[in-house]
Amino acid sequence: MNLILEILKYILLNSDKFLHALCEHCLLSFFALFIGIVISIPLGILCSKNNKYLEHFVNILISLKVIPSIAILALAMPFVGTGFKPSLMALSIVAFPPILINTTLGLKGINATVIESATGMGMNKLQILLKIKFPLAFPMIFTGIKLSIVSVISSATLAAFIGGGGLGTFIINGLSMYDLPLLLIGAISVAILAILSELSLTLIENIFIKYKKV
Repeated sequence: MNLILEILKYILLNSDKFLHALCEHCLLSFFALFIGIVISIPLGILCSKNNKYLEHFVNILISLKVIPSIAILALAMPFVGTGFKPSLMALSIVAFPPILINTTLGLKGINATVIESATGMGMNKLQILLKIKFPLAFPMIFTGIKLSIVSVISSATLAAFIGGGGLGTFIINGLSMYDLPLLLIGAISVAILAILSELSLTLIENIFIKYKKV
């Protein structure tokens, strides 16, 4: 109970500092997710067409999934420096794999007879993509986006190591000063932010599915 009171007291007394770190964390995470979506979905569409050269490139990107986030940030630092932008670039790499994998698998998993039927009805490739493929692959793609945002939000705590700011600064300062309440402010805030983000995306997904059924 005393620990909770200490945490709440610190947040109230340092509300400006906390809100600034929270805003930095949100900006880093959601811009990285946006970049991941903009790049991964078109690339996933191309890869679903069985382009061998693109598949090799995708395999390289997918292999990044097994590399720890801190390693990606550390590798990026000598080339792009420190601060918000380098952190954003590194986190965008973290965002790619789940969206890319799910987009490719979702589009490849569509039954060929469905595409043949749409073609027989006179639909062109763009119409098939927008009206047939995307709606059918949407649940899979959106699952990739949800996995990506949770991964990015948790990885964004490490951006503080290269001057990216965010809630990770509380964790680093808490560890260096052996200050448990300060460490928990960062850790709990990141956990809550990740949960709220996933719940919000799930709500958006459910609204889209209901709208599609209407």
